[in-house]
Amino acid sequence: MRIRWHGPIETVTGSKAFANGRLTRPALISISILTFITFVGNFTQLQLTSALPTMVREFNISVTTGQWMTSIFQLVMGVMIPLTAFLTKRFTTREIVIASMYIFTIGSLLSWLSPSFILVLAGRTLEAIGTGVMWPVLQITVFSIYPLAKRGVAMGTVGLAMSVAPALGPTLGGLQTDSNGWRSIFLSLTVLGALCLIISMLWLRNFGSRDERVKADFFSASLSVVGFGGLLFGFTNIEAYSILSPVTWMPMLVGIAGIVWFVLRQTHLAAPLLNLDVFRNRGFTIGTVAASLSFFAFSSIMVIMPLYIQTDRGYSATMSGLIMLPGALGMAIAQFFGGRSLDRFGARPVAITGSLVLTLGTVGMSFVGLDTWIWWVSICQFVRQVGMGFVLMPITTWALNCLEPEEVSAGSAVTNTVRQLAGAIGAPVLVILMESFVAARQSSMGGEAGMAIPASIFGIDWILRVSSLICVAMFLLILFGVKGDGAGSGRAMARVALRKMRIVHMPDLHSVPVLHSIEDFSERHVIAHLPYLSRTSDDDA
Repeated sequence: MRIRWHGPIETVTGSKAFANGRLTRPALISISILTFITFVGNFTQLQLTSALPTMVREFNISVTTGQWMTSIFQLVMGVMIPLTAFLTKRFTTREIVIASMYIFTIGSLLSWLSPSFILVLAGRTLEAIGTGVMWPVLQITVFSIYPLAKRGVAMGTVGLAMSVAPALGPTLGGLQTDSNGWRSIFLSLTVLGALCLIISMLWLRNFGSRDERVKADFFSASLSVVGFGGLLFGFTNIEAYSILSPVTWMPMLVGIAGIVWFVLRQTHLAAPLLNLDVFRNRGFTIGTVAASLSFFAFSSIMVIMPLYIQTDRGYSATMSGLIMLPGALGMAIAQFFGGRSLDRFGARPVAITGSLVLTLGTVGMSFVGLDTWIWWVSICQFVRQVGMGFVLMPITTWALNCLEPEEVSAGSAVTNTVRQLAGAIGAPVLVILMESFVAARQSSMGGEAGMAIPASIFGIDWILRVSSLICVAMFLLILFGVKGDGAGSGRAMARVALRKMRIVHMPDLHSVPVLHSIEDFSERHVIAHLPYLSRTSDDDA
């Protein structure tokens, strides 16, 4: 029996969604609801970062085990995202969102009331399942509604809302942990989940159409769970066991086999879970790899720095959240202006600037010590996240703009999956590497208990230097790889459109003032109403 949700079921497409250069009222309300729910998902993912040291002590677990509270979220979201293409075709927007909020609310309730770490982790898993499809659904909706010339601003605005979550999550999580314990975090998430469920049932409209004949390849989804889950589980066990131990190498071997099988299966299916053919597009591949490198280098910092602030320096969870707050606000602002800058200057200059700023901030943070002014950490994190804001949204938007219209849904699923998995793998890998540095340093200092904090800071500094090298690699990839296909300014895109329309070849329009007038007109009118243009490079223009 099919469940039919009560409330408005109007499908908002075409002129019902975007007319006269702006969103219609039903589309604006629905986009706002999707943005808020996605905000809650990002908020949930990062809210436990300030509470992690407290949970490690309370459950008497290692840091590597504790970081599963963040890694499991990214891993499950990475597995859920490929299903988005199937879900958005098979079910309506309302059905997807309402079901997701039911699962999220149940997961938050379970984590709030659970007495053991395993059950809390199970609740986090349900939270991730509930919110894992929301960002791709929002992204696909934005790309389906807005014309090409408006997408940078639209994604920047949405990104601004998304980036407020990292600002509020760790700070409010720290306040709640110090005031009422970490369980109060899950109580607040239960209330937020119920609120999202209610507003979705009352006011959310549908976007696009559905096809009940579409089927999902759940075997491929299972392979991705086994592959990436096994690989992460094996990495996690390296801390407690030798790499030669069966509990280490066997899950890693199973994980690698699962990933290889998954990839091979996708290349041979007529309707794959993840359409890996999008990687044939050079621009999309470069953009996705660059974004994944930034996630890999960035994810571990949200685990490592609260440990430095609370465990090594002795500050409270609230203080930890406040120290990280300016950086998250900087990222929110940078993402908003990054979207606008993308429309005006193109992806190349914006992403190059952002990756350079991210690298400099990471290098500056890698010299923290036992007596470092604690707000230096905040300054460096602010610089890092400003750089991240100017990289992530522009490079992702550019990568998807390089694809053909019919490939955007598949490309969104692929790029978000790869990014999430890079973040999920990056956190445990870099945390384990950090603890290896710590163990080696403490052993070289005689293994005395009094050397634990200096050794910990030594490990943190060196893992930040490793992150700096990853950022350098990302900078070089963007510098030499992001070219053409919209990497230049909006004016260059206008020239491409005009040449495609054979306007610029008219003899009486070769004068610069007239040509510029036509370009300005095309930017404001032609491109705004032609969502997809020729993939001609800027050099050809």
